Amino acid sequence: MIQKEESEDIFMKYYVNESCIGCGLCAGTCPEVFSMSDAGVAVAIEAEVPEGALDSALEAKEGCPVGAIEEA
Repeated sequence: MIQKEESEDIFMKYYVNESCIGCGLCAGTCPEVFSMSDAGVAVAIEAEVPEGALDSALEAKEGCPVGAIEEA
């Protein structure tokens, strides 16, 4: 198995698909990346995830109860 080396040059983007149920877990876990829209569902920032939010963004993705957060 090949492992990726930890690097400062990690770039990650996420998006929230249509299966979002609007529970707000992602926005509570990583508000730097996820927020709740006026329609009551989550949205992700269009920019790359800030370096300081990589871990919490991944935690939000893994914690989504319906798997609505995907890597872009």
